[in-house]
Amino acid sequence: MARYRGFALLGALVGVVALVCAAIIGGFGLLGTGSGAFWGGSGDGSRDSRAQGRTPVGTAAPASSDSWTGTWAAAPVGVERFAPFGFPGHSIRNVVHTSIGGTSVRVTLSNLYSHKPLVVGRASVAVGNGGAEAVAGTMRQLSFGRKPTVTIPAGGQIVSDPMPMRVPYDSDLLVSLYTPQAGGPVTFHSQAMQTSYLAGGDRTVDPTRNAYTRPAKVWRYVTAVDVLNRDSPGAVVAFGDSITDGVKSTNDANRRWPDVLAARLRDQHMGVLNEGIGGNRVLGDSVPFRAGAAGVSRFQRDVLDRAGVKVVVIDLGINDILRGRETDPTKITNGLRELTRQAHARGVRVVGSTLTPFGAHRGYNPVTESVRDRVNEEIRSGRVFDEVVDFDRALRDPYAPDRMRPVYDSGDGLHPSDAGYRAMGSYLNLQSLVGKAQADL
Repeated sequence: MARYRGFALLGALVGVVALVCAAIIGGFGLLGTGSGAFWGGSGDGSRDSRAQGRTPVGTAAPASSDSWTGTWAAAPVGVERFAPFGFPGHSIRNVVHTSIGGTSVRVTLSNLYSHKPLVVGRASVAVGNGGAEAVAGTMRQLSFGRKPTVTIPAGGQIVSDPMPMRVPYDSDLLVSLYTPQAGGPVTFHSQAMQTSYLAGGDRTVDPTRNAYTRPAKVWRYVTAVDVLNRDSPGAVVAFGDSITDGVKSTNDANRRWPDVLAARLRDQHMGVLNEGIGGNRVLGDSVPFRAGAAGVSRFQRDVLDRAGVKVVVIDLGINDILRGRETDPTKITNGLRELTRQAHARGVRVVGSTLTPFGAHRGYNPVTESVRDRVNEEIRSGRVFDEVVDFDRALRDPYAPDRMRPVYDSGDGLHPSDAGYRAMGSYLNLQSLVGKAQADL
């Protein structure tokens, strides 16, 4: 009996050691897959979801202290027109805005749309102090597989090593990288509604703004920023077109509707990631026009592979009507159902929006309005998404339902004003983000 008790004690000790090792691997080993590891194989830039260090989706439990949650993201849309060889000999300083904070940070850099490798000579992250200037004492040099330099293959991406750093909530971060030599075209996000900067030479760890004299309202190479936050239950991804991207909102002011949602969720420590692309469609690829891959194609990469994702809010389909000239509403709603199926396969909840009014836009006519109406009718039926947020109802003029209220119209009849985006972000019922019922597809 003493032998059996000894074996039992030994087994218990082995079990404890195994649990400790599992915790270490969960916190850092999987990040090793993402730190200095590449995903390129198929050329679409998607990455192994096992490298995300996420908490199990579909649960309400907070993320553990060794789980990553996205605080910011932007979808790659294509290549920058006037940078066919990148920016050799220059530093790129991207200004991004956090939704939640944390105790460590990691950054994803993408070379998705280039046909050549990208050499990153050095990279850094710092808390922003306005424009390209860093808050004193916050500059941190990033590493990749414990090395300061890295080469990202054509069509690939890389996640930096974890960097201990106090990341504030609702604040700017400066993500800088130096590219010492020519590469292929720059993978970027246009229509950022945020000013980033370019400087000659290696200025990645320069905390001042002096050298960063070339502004541009785009994000180059950076596609995600994640944080460690023990209080976070996960992240919400906003997936859509220019209306989600915040086109026509005030520059450098963070007044997109996902920004409004992020402010409402801040006390709950929930990250909000904006994966909108101007001109994007559910069904049609628009990469050559810098409007991104089709929603059904990019959903895995831009939503399901994001750290800590628990729920996605989808507002997509207007460009299928206006740009894709789709006249069959069933094709659009079937595409939206496919997004819901992909999300459900990963345990992610789906909240979907009705298509907003565009009666004062040049693309309006009786046919396009009829398609929009029929798409909205099917969305409201509850047979497309788990839950519906009726952004059409939130924005429309009660006296002219095919148009936005004048105060919500930016002036082009399609994109909301700051007030319109505020109305959208305020209209979404937060309880819809935590429900369990799935749509009957």
